Amino acid sequence: MTQPNSLAERVQRIEGYDPKALPVVVAQEIIEASMQPVTQVEQVALTAALGRVLAQDIISPIDVPAHDNSAMDGYALRSSDLAAETDTVLTVVGTAFAGDATCPAVGNGQCLRIMTGAVMPAGCDTVVPQELVHALQGGSITLTAGTVAAGDNRRLQGEDLRRGVPALTQGRRLRPADLGLIASLGIATVPVFRKVKVAYFSTGDELRSLGEQLDPSNVYDANRYTLLGMLSRLGCELVDLGLVPDEPTALQAAFARGCEKADAIITSGGVSVGQADHTKHVMASMGDVLFWTIAMRPGRPLAFGHLHHGGRSTPVFGLPGNPVAVMVTFYFLVRTALQHCEGEMGSALPYVRALCTQSIRKKPGRTEYQRAWLGADASGQPIVRITGAQGSGILSSMAAANAMIVLEHAREDVSAGELVDVVIFDGLV
Repeated sequence: MTQPNSLAERVQRIEGYDPKALPVVVAQEIIEASMQPVTQVEQVALTAALGRVLAQDIISPIDVPAHDNSAMDGYALRSSDLAAETDTVLTVVGTAFAGDATCPAVGNGQCLRIMTGAVMPAGCDTVVPQELVHALQGGSITLTAGTVAAGDNRRLQGEDLRRGVPALTQGRRLRPADLGLIASLGIATVPVFRKVKVAYFSTGDELRSLGEQLDPSNVYDANRYTLLGMLSRLGCELVDLGLVPDEPTALQAAFARGCEKADAIITSGGVSVGQADHTKHVMASMGDVLFWTIAMRPGRPLAFGHLHHGGRSTPVFGLPGNPVAVMVTFYFLVRTALQHCEGEMGSALPYVRALCTQSIRKKPGRTEYQRAWLGADASGQPIVRITGAQGSGILSSMAAANAMIVLEHAREDVSAGELVDVVIFDGLV
């Protein structure tokens, strides 16, 4: 069998391929196979690294902690001095503070007053919290049998991170805790992949920019602002190409600028079957359109392909014009593709299972996404309800939602009390 040469030929051999009615999972597979990760690496200051994707493993140059130390304020002692069935009396020989380079030696029958983070004295292996002992006159303490066990309240050298072992691995998007972890290693700069550049624009002769006067037939362009927010959350470098007339020459010029400036292009509007919807046709004239309709709701008219311009092949997503459809298609088709392009690993959406508190009508043969509110009942069981009207142009029900119910391709009607899959918006919207 001959091997396919072009991306379009490879895509046509994927099981379930139908460019006019593609299942969501097949569309996701095609898109991911079409995206090339960036390879350029930048060294950035730790203070500028939040949200960036690691380009190399961070190898710990030290043990963390660097020494055994106390996990709390109390008394460091030898567990061999603890009596099994009677009270134990120990003589206090000094105090150790966090940051002290040295501390007094502790012998048999002795203990050391110790503060959280202070180095454990040689020979001591246990810390008893200060509130569990009774101070005696003459500088001694007593503790009841069974108060502590050997090794209690001691942090071991390297128990957090070991020297020479990866602390964080390539492909991780850095979070606040990661910045603290890297700082604890004494590392001031980190290698990250350069930001992915995404050009985006809206089409539609009915659209107006903010500040312009609306005629009765006009609406304000909302899609560029939701795209700005979603792309910013991904840490992309943005190239806003503005409003582009739904006219072939203007669209060709906008696509050419996007190819010259960006790693990927996202449009909204102009991919339906109307006579004035030119985006898909212009995409086809400048490259390959791999599909243009998906078996999903909302978001059915979505074109994806590659534009060939200036010696480059640039992926382009032609999203629908309705605001909610733009957001749904971005989260479930574009987001993961851009994360792959950014070099991020393990970027699956956060799903939970929840009881649906109401019935939902659903036709098999397409994946449906319902805007919803996720909460919990009195027992802590996750429960979910939809947030009102689900029309693809009703953005207010998306703004009122904190999650989205995902109804699978083959699923039929949902009855109240059934379990459904839910994607949590936290960290996405």
